[in-house]
Amino acid sequence: MLKNLQVTIDAHSGFCFGVVYAIEMAEEILEEERYLYCLGDIVHNDEEVKRLEKKGLKIINHEELAVIKNEKVLIRAHGEPPSTYQIALKNNLELIDASCPVILKLQNRIKNSYDKKENIYIYGKYGHAEVIGLLGQTNNNAVVFEDLKELDIDTLPQNITLYSQTTKSTNNFYQIKTNLENMGVKVNANDTICRQVSNRDQELRIFAKKFDKIIFVTGKKSSNGKVLYNVCKDINEKTYFISNASEIDFQWFDEGDSIGICGATSTPMWLMEDVKNAILS
Repeated sequence: MLKNLQVTIDAHSGFCFGVVYAIEMAEEILEEERYLYCLGDIVHNDEEVKRLEKKGLKIINHEELAVIKNEKVLIRAHGEPPSTYQIALKNNLELIDASCPVILKLQNRIKNSYDKKENIYIYGKYGHAEVIGLLGQTNNNAVVFEDLKELDIDTLPQNITLYSQTTKSTNNFYQIKTNLENMGVKVNANDTICRQVSNRDQELRIFAKKFDKIIFVTGKKSSNGKVLYNVCKDINEKTYFISNASEIDFQWFDEGDSIGICGATSTPMWLMEDVKNAILS
């Protein structure tokens, strides 16, 4: 076993306030009632989902939601489209709404744009939980894209209203805006990226420079995790992606290395502590 490894966890990493809020709500109800339905993974981190499932959290999908009646169902931080609330009314479901306030505000802005008949384009990942909720505000009429190559530039409207999934890269968003304008498209750009996420980008750039090796801990489903991992990798090429302590490869490390551990807005602090303990054990 290697000796003299210096391991530091990034103090800025870990859950954003929206995820903290959703998990606290879930744990409070689980403490009282021993079970709670949750529509979709409460957070895009399998280890945290497993921890809460042991306490009685039951993850359901939209098909299962349609047949459940007279129960409590948690809406996670990602938010939901209007159709989910209609099903809840029909099935007498009590929704415990832990939708992130930042996402609710974005949903409202997109709905207002849709009511004004604007041409809405969303920079985001098609099929992502948050994006499904955003699309629902437009009766699924908005266009979702992650890369300009996905758009047929020749048929683009001359005027578009551009929004972003809250966990996307700020730099990429503004680059897309500039590229569209250079193509002659008038862009009403709405920077709707969560500042807790975009600030973490800058904090990680500073953090990743300080260490010989970086261990980035995140769930494989996390969009934010992929973005922030690449931020670290750009700064420190010896950055390694893992989902839990069992994926550590000790061949990554050399005697006396300084190692930084960091993660996404969906990575629990206890999981990063587990990784630190495994490296030092």
